[in-house]
Amino acid sequence: MTDRSPAGERPGSFALGALVFGAGIGALATEITASRLLAPYFGSSTIVWANLIGIVLGALALGYWLGGRLADRRPEPRLLGRIVLVAALCVAVVPFLAKPFLELTVDGLDSASAGAVVGSFVAVLLLCAPPVVLLGMVSPFAIRLAVSSIDTAGAVAGRLYALSTGGSLVGVFLPALLLIPAVGTQRTFLVIAVALATSSCFLLGSRFLVAPALLAALLLVPPGAIKAEEGLIHEETSFHQYIGVVERADGRRLLHLNEGVAVHSVWRADSVLTGGVWDAFLALPPLLGRPLERVAILGNAGGTTARALGVYYPDAEIDGVELDPAVSRVGREFFGMGDNPRLTVHDVDARPFLRSTDERFDLIVVDAYRQPYVPFYLATREFFRLVREHLAPGGIVALNVAGVPDDRRLVDAVGGTLAAELPQVLAWPALRFNTIVLGMVEPLAATAFSERLAVGPAELAPIRELLARDVYRLERADRPWTDDHAPVEWLTDRMIVSYAAEGGRLDEDYLPTRPEP
Repeated sequence: MTDRSPAGERPGSFALGALVFGAGIGALATEITASRLLAPYFGSSTIVWANLIGIVLGALALGYWLGGRLADRRPEPRLLGRIVLVAALCVAVVPFLAKPFLELTVDGLDSASAGAVVGSFVAVLLLCAPPVVLLGMVSPFAIRLAVSSIDTAGAVAGRLYALSTGGSLVGVFLPALLLIPAVGTQRTFLVIAVALATSSCFLLGSRFLVAPALLAALLLVPPGAIKAEEGLIHEETSFHQYIGVVERADGRRLLHLNEGVAVHSVWRADSVLTGGVWDAFLALPPLLGRPLERVAILGNAGGTTARALGVYYPDAEIDGVELDPAVSRVGREFFGMGDNPRLTVHDVDARPFLRSTDERFDLIVVDAYRQPYVPFYLATREFFRLVREHLAPGGIVALNVAGVPDDRRLVDAVGGTLAAELPQVLAWPALRFNTIVLGMVEPLAATAFSERLAVGPAELAPIRELLARDVYRLERADRPWTDDHAPVEWLTDRMIVSYAAEGGRLDEDYLPTRPEP
């Protein structure tokens, strides 16, 4: 590394190789880390990833074009070094500048204002585009500097693009597997920025090492809260997602995951009843016509449903299935998940759990849909066939499907697919935004349905009455969803945009009749 490099001096192959490798790391690491910046507000659905990947690819393409043109006009090593240094500075400011946009997004999501949501989403993504454009300029610029003869142009280009791709591979796995879990999102951006600034010094000289040193000093800045929310008592970024626990003034604790719109678990000190969708599942066991013995909850989250089942049906063995071990730990610490000694928690995805167990269940609760988006592989014929195989005779599967008032498209699609595998499928609009879709192994006549709901814990009678009053039948879909074709996000996006255009709000919702202890 030298202090001064004349503009016409050809840099060494090691310096250019290090710069190209570092740029490859920076571009992909910025993309991966940006996904974690967005997840607490927008989730991590295919739509979010499609937007993020699309902007990164577009930025790289623009960078390749600009880099090639600039290199032909000014093939100066120090200019390339400055480009990388500016890219490092852009990466460093992303988590700080993105914060205000993301905080504005909270209000936009609460009111379902499409303009606020889309505007903030695009704004955050555009913050990540400038450094990626600059990093895209590196490879064609470096090739222009490295080629000394047309006879070796192919070999030089191949070597530098191989180094760039190798750096991109490191940029994918280093943040996802090491940096984000170890130091968090903000500091991961800063580590990337330090690495880029350091690589620029191979062309700018050792006196520019002050730049990575100053960026490294930013690592001492405390990240602070990921999402500024009143009553926030715990938050973390696990290997899978953002996790936040909020305590309201009335003592309730709420669990937020990723997008933060839906509440995934609720805890009350004075009762296992919450007034939310979890109470609806408590009305279902009497439909069996026999004592509840075995339950599987796919999407256990903080254990709200399992905790309540342990009180009202204490003889039932419960398997709580939760993909994220960190959520299970938070459930034990903040949501009383350890209150039920008959609960066994399995930290695994829902579908692999069913494939790996030989148990058959009286009731399978599918509460793994990250509202409002439904993981497609938990809403297909193949999944529902697997569910049917693990239901005991007379067993029931209950799906918590989010929707918007007066829009049954998602419920009809999911329920219609379930009806392709089970002989009777019913829908119960338990709340304004939540419909419980029931699949019955053995069909029940209307009289038997009402008679069975007439018995059960007296405290839950108002909820059972709502179920008996509001339930209706769903028919088999003409084109049930399959693992090969399940356009769930396309359907959900249309549903949300239509609702937002009509001025709808995404507020917390409760059962119309809330039993009190």
